[in-house]
Formats: sequence, structure tokens, C-alpha cells
Amino acid sequence: MKRRDLLAAGLLLPLESLAQTCGVITPRQTEGPFFKTDSPKRISLLEAESRGPRFLVTGTVLSAQCKPVPNALLDFWHSDEEGAYDNRGFRYRGHQFADAQGRFRLETIVPAEYPGRTRHIHVKVQAPGKRILTTQLYFPGDPGNPRDGLYRRELEMKKGKGEEASFDFVVEA
Repeated sequence: MKRRDLLAAGLLLPLESLAQTCGVITPRQTEGPFFKTDSPKRISLLEAESRGPRFLVTGTVLSAQCKPVPNALLDFWHSDEEGAYDNRGFRYRGHQFADAQGRFRLETIVPAEYPGRTRHIHVKVQAPGKRILTTQLYFPGDPGNPRDGLYRRELEMKKGKGEEASFDFVVEA
């Protein structure tokens, strides 16, 4: 099969999408006080009673050598529409595994700000058998970004169309 056929079938990533993120491991950030183990496996964190704007994050897990990392574990959690974390259950929490090409897709809501923090999504990413990368993703152009002492521009998601964004993680693989 030719490269253009593999690209069209979604079996290969365009080189320009890889060049932007490869080589440098995604920066680590604190997991914060609200991480919980044993989150449910799911690609949608939407809840029946979700009132926040829906949001879609897609991306790829890559090695520093720009190779997709198949079956990487991604564990996501964030606050609700009021800025609170569910510490009793698993609202807005869940994990998934990247596909054979290292791709992931997360459906959720836009989390609310809470005192001292801008909008963000926590994530742990791990290539099979390797060290866990704990970090946070930030919303591009959010007015709270400059006020948040943890915010890092290189962890901003890339804005897509509508309520969509993307982020490619680079991990030890």
C-alpha cells in the first residue's frame, strides 16, 4: 500500500502533525489532590445530567522518535460545570487505551474554573510497561490562563472546529 493510501485510510499520520510534537517528552505537572485510582474504562465522560458545553479532545500518543505508541493508557479527570471534583464517584473520570496507531478520542464537557485555577483537564499517560507521565491540558485563549501559576503554554490543546481540540502526547516508549 502506498503512503497516500495509508494516510487516507487513517493508518498513518501526516508528517507535519508529527513534526510539531516529537522529540521532547510532554512536560510533567502535578496530579493535584483529586486523583482517584480505578477509574472506569470509557471514552465518553459525558453524564446524563451534564449541563456544561460538550467538548471533544483527540490526539495521538507518540514516542520521542515520532512513532505512535499503541495501547497507551490514558486516564483523564476534571472538575464539573461548577468547578467541583467528584471524590465519591467517578463523574468526569475515566481511562481508555490508545488504538493501534496511538490515537485517542475523549468526549466530555468544558470544566469550570475554580479559585486559583484556569480550566484544565488532568491526564496520566503511560506506554505499556513504561513510566507514567502525569500532566494537565489547558484551553487555548482561556482568560484564566495568565492568572494560573501552573499553566504552561506548551500544554495548551490546539483549537479545532467548534468545541473540539487536539493534543499529541510524547512519552517514554
